[in-house]
Amino acid sequence: MQKNTNAFYGDTIKLLIAFFLIVTISSCATCKYGFKDTAPIPEEVKTFRVNYLENKATYVNPQLSPQLTEKLKQKIINTTRLRQTNSDDAHYDISGYVSQYYTSTVGITGNQPATNRLTVGFHLIFKNTLQPDGKKDIEADLTRTFDFPSSQTLPQAESALNTQIISNIVDEIFNKIFANW
Repeated sequence: MQKNTNAFYGDTIKLLIAFFLIVTISSCATCKYGFKDTAPIPEEVKTFRVNYLENKATYVNPQLSPQLTEKLKQKIINTTRLRQTNSDDAHYDISGYVSQYYTSTVGITGNQPATNRLTVGFHLIFKNTLQPDGKKDIEADLTRTFDFPSSQTLPQAESALNTQIISNIVDEIFNKIFANW
């Protein structure tokens, strides 16, 4: 009888410990936290416009420009208090174009290519129309690279990497404009 009682208490203690761990973990999982992505936007800035982000690269991925344009608009809407407008008097006017889009071999195994790299370059033009002196304007070239196996064709790699390409370029543009990095 003594062995069954010890086993019962041992199992009960293990269950209680497991219960408290689950409660502790689940209560932490419901905690809210956040990161402030943007530097303080001046109070007088109310609107933004994202012009169509063209693709002027030698090789044109037809999906890239429209997706970059829409994702950048959504990122600004979802992350800032600014209101989107299509008028010429937007406080922040954002434009630019895909300037580079090419592949190169970066890894070789034996005498065969093993890894290829897709390089995507973007030329950003940002105008703060409330600062006519141009001190807050930005013109910059941004570049991101994406590696993929040489066994994939470029269309296969584009299909696999598309979400990552769009997300990374949009983040790069957004951070250049809105964050103090």
